[in-house]
Amino acid sequence: MNILTAENLTKSYGEKVLFADISFGIDEGEKIGIIGVNGTGKSTLLKLLAGIEWPDQGKVTTGNSVSLEYLPQNPEFEESATVLQQVFKGNSPVMKLLREYELALEKLNEDPDEPRLQQRLIALGQQMDELDAWQLENEAKTILNKLGISKFDTLVGTLSGGQRKRVALASALINPTDLLMLDEPTNHIDNDTVDWLEQYLNKRKGALVMITHDRYFLDRVVGRVLELDQGKLYPYPGNYSRFLELKVEREEQVEATERKRQNLFRSELAWMQRGAKARTTKQKARIERFEKLQADKPLEHADRIEMPTGASRLGKKILECTDVQKGFPDRGLVIKNFNYILLRNDRIGIIGPNGSGKSTLLNIITGNLTPDGGSVELGSTVNIGYFSQENTYLDPNIRVIDEIKAVAEVIPTADGGFITASQMLERFLFAPAVQWTQIGKLSGGEKRRLYLLRILMGAPNVLLLDEPTNDLDIQTLTILEGYLDDFPGAVIAVSHDRYFLDRVTDKIFAFEGNGEIRSYVGNYSDYREQVYAAEQEAEQTAKLATLAKTFRHMEAGSEKEEPVRKKERSLKMTYKEQKDYEQIDAQIAQVEEELQKNNQHMNDVGSDYGKLTELVTLQKTLEQKLDDLLERWTYLTELAEKIAESKG
Repeated sequence: MNILTAENLTKSYGEKVLFADISFGIDEGEKIGIIGVNGTGKSTLLKLLAGIEWPDQGKVTTGNSVSLEYLPQNPEFEESATVLQQVFKGNSPVMKLLREYELALEKLNEDPDEPRLQQRLIALGQQMDELDAWQLENEAKTILNKLGISKFDTLVGTLSGGQRKRVALASALINPTDLLMLDEPTNHIDNDTVDWLEQYLNKRKGALVMITHDRYFLDRVVGRVLELDQGKLYPYPGNYSRFLELKVEREEQVEATERKRQNLFRSELAWMQRGAKARTTKQKARIERFEKLQADKPLEHADRIEMPTGASRLGKKILECTDVQKGFPDRGLVIKNFNYILLRNDRIGIIGPNGSGKSTLLNIITGNLTPDGGSVELGSTVNIGYFSQENTYLDPNIRVIDEIKAVAEVIPTADGGFITASQMLERFLFAPAVQWTQIGKLSGGEKRRLYLLRILMGAPNVLLLDEPTNDLDIQTLTILEGYLDDFPGAVIAVSHDRYFLDRVTDKIFAFEGNGEIRSYVGNYSDYREQVYAAEQEAEQTAKLATLAKTFRHMEAGSEKEEPVRKKERSLKMTYKEQKDYEQIDAQIAQVEEELQKNNQHMNDVGSDYGKLTELVTLQKTLEQKLDDLLERWTYLTELAEKIAESKG
């Protein structure tokens, strides 16, 4: 069933037309990804669908009683609200009740002996029962924990920008809606959280429309892709991989049409050059057709443009970290005895939970932070290009071309040639007309792209990239990845984008807590396989240790038995022991199967806090039952062997 229809939408900002006359519909439960170059109007389109902005032409129609939830890139916050109060920001009766309950609880904590506050909290608790609001509160806390927010009474005004975005994401996810719209939901969350969000959205029943640059995320969540390309909208059924296949087919058709157009154009041009005069209706029609053929030249595809590689010479000594340590009063030790010698062609990805110290390490390497211990030595020829999470100041009144020329008029290329600032801008998706635009008129994503280009124009030979995929579109990322393929220097990238890490890196530095940084060979997928194998091995070791402990316990107990009784027990099983011995293998298999099913149930109801608690309790019960059976199996097997030996 259709829940939203967009008809003939057109939207402009000044002289710039973002898109014109686009139409599409959204069905119940459908999951859609919107992609396109920064500045093409993706976020604007989402705002039109959410009713935040209005189109210049066309209309958006939603079904009766269809509820919408919209998460912008830069959400608004109430500075004095707590985390939970901000999460429960909706206007539904349940959300209002949850806000009142959290406020009453906060006041009662400040004055626990006040009778009126106690009565107020009891009354609100009864209303929570009536509206079944406890489930929603539990789900909110579960989601916040998954997003790395554990202190629910913290004031929003004291949170970092990334923490605020995660609180806003939690608020959007818990609100029961028919259509959820998310603008770059994977920004500011770590790799494990992206994995969890992917699973959560896959299980969510409502419709979803999102803008994201995370290609694995698009591949595993969406069932339809809408591409905004130079004012037009192109729909593609399927996930991101299918989109790539279909786009190639579409562009091949466009090229075939263009070849036919050029052949016809040459024929018409020859006729015009013979001195055609527009005296007859037929001649007028041919002239009009010629003019139309001239105007019908297809638009160039920006995502096919490749970047040249330019870098300054790099000597033998690059970077050497020796026993580097760094800690903070509120976070403790984040880097402990870190040692590494950077190699010329290193491609290193840095991963870890938010706040674990990834950006801190980059800032120590650049000299922006001083380590508490150890040293960082740079080679004399090292020219670091540091792309930080926050754009350095870009003067909104300066033109785009002047910002790049201020860094360099030309840069050398790998083949010994040169490329101008204007050519570099064009290859980095800034059309000639845009190059003379003031920076203040660019979109947030375009400013981010300009900042990256300014770093590259400095011809660095060591690149430090801190979350380079945040706010960059897929086409820009593809160009950046191609640039890094041929970059003649070392690259260190902090990123939560799994595709980017797989595409670019061949070594992973994982922040594993308490300042420990462990190195893994391979890209991100290789790292995940190594971690999984290590976890499996640790689990197996733990089981063997438990069995060994059981053996030692049994041997110690048997030594204390009287010699006569020990001999009797070794010669014959009791009736119960015989029955247990015959049935215990089947019992162990049954419990293992129940454990496996329970694990699956826990994955399926990860957002249901109450149900999850029940399943965790059941998990512990089953694990204890399995341990008891294994202990019993060990005893009975040993007894059976002794009986067999006595008979032999």
